[in-house]
Amino acid sequence: MEYNFKEIKSFTSPLWYKNHKELLYLDSYCDMYLKEDNGFGSVNHSTTLTADKNFKELTDLVGAAAVSFLDKQGFDMSEYTTMFTELWVQQFSRSGGGYHETHTHCNQHVSGFYFLKCDEETSYPVFYDPRPGAMMNKLKEKDKDKITDAVSSIVYRPNPGDLVLFDSYMPHSFVVDSGKSPFRFIHFNLQAFPKQAVNNR
Repeated sequence: MEYNFKEIKSFTSPLWYKNHKELLYLDSYCDMYLKEDNGFGSVNHSTTLTADKNFKELTDLVGAAAVSFLDKQGFDMSEYTTMFTELWVQQFSRSGGGYHETHTHCNQHVSGFYFLKCDEETSYPVFYDPRPGAMMNKLKEKDKDKITDAVSSIVYRPNPGDLVLFDSYMPHSFVVDSGKSPFRFIHFNLQAFPKQAVNNR
């Protein structure tokens, strides 16, 4: 029996990704920003690099993409501009054990990763349904191999050169790294500010 209902696609949280190997040269700059490896379970990260000219090609690309990302969700980006609040390099310990617990990025609008070193042996991010109410009475999924509205989490297995954007309120984690291969990526957060406020600074 067909019920012929019309559908309103509601309260979705997009996850954008593309492979952009043209920026993998950034890996050559990263060693100078990373501290000494502190051994098993550690995560080595740089200070914020938002103003570093070595990363300008990345920030130009991501800044423009972030505007489009928010615009496609229905936000009036004619009144806003996006600005980087944080950008840093992370590398999980070569001894293994590095991970990140589930978290969000409060007071931001767009977050993302650019993966520099990774393979099938390394850690990877997992994204979780950001709607608490949807998790209160969860039903069994029909097909766990498909990404549908019924999924509660999405595993993303990155390749070198992958660029990922997501809403900053989306919970995410990184699984425990094996240490068998280097795992390095650039993490960034952007916030949307009213153009008028930025122009009056």
